[in-house]
Amino acid sequence: MSHLIPADPGHEVPATAARLGFGVPGYAHPLVAPTEWAELTRPGAPLHWTVLNVTRGPGSRRDPHCLTAAARLRATGVRVLGHLDLRCGTRPFGEVISDANHFLDWYQVDGFCLERCPVDRPGLPEVRRTGATLRALLGGAYLVLGQGIHPHEGYMELADQLVTFRGSWPDYRWSQVAEWTAGYPPERFCHQVHGVPRRHLEEALRIARWQGAGTIYFTDRTAHLEGRTCTDSPWTALPGYWDEIVSRLGPRVME
Repeated sequence: MSHLIPADPGHEVPATAARLGFGVPGYAHPLVAPTEWAELTRPGAPLHWTVLNVTRGPGSRRDPHCLTAAARLRATGVRVLGHLDLRCGTRPFGEVISDANHFLDWYQVDGFCLERCPVDRPGLPEVRRTGATLRALLGGAYLVLGQGIHPHEGYMELADQLVTFRGSWPDYRWSQVAEWTAGYPPERFCHQVHGVPRRHLEEALRIARWQGAGTIYFTDRTAHLEGRTCTDSPWTALPGYWDEIVSRLGPRVME
């Protein structure tokens, strides 16, 4: 059943909990955030995938700086996923596939992250059509649905992984997990949380394990920039405790 995650720091994590790794939502352009992109190639960093978002997608032409950044990551065995915005199911199918082709032609991505993906049952057929086409374009394409909440369970059959939480630390701390997630292994779920204080990092990792997430991205950065709310701002730079969280999660095992 759905349950409230306990905040008791002494609460034990099951011994069967899988090793956590990072799913990076995508940093700012490599020219703006060179340190961030360089850190993703750190030997042994437990990275499952990172998103490449040039300009709300692949951009209008090949960007040599993004091409270099993507190639360096792929050379270290990290999956690079092209950012495709589905606009909650309102974006024309042809536009989405056109962007996918550009990502493949220009950056040789390993798969795609479908942002603002529908979450309800009526949205399933179009997402199924999109996913099948993307897999046909790139055999073995890794697909992540970036919904940010628990969707209808039917979406599990359409992707390799779902982002079932994206939001603030206060919301995450008392979040609930959908009942149906218990039937799937941790590698099928990702949680992305902003505003996590360093002193609560261990608690956040414990919550992720208890809720059955195998991939995470935690940052102490927030969604507020100069008094305005900006949903992208927490993800454009490294968390202040990047070294610490990399050390906590341990070395990546090459696939």
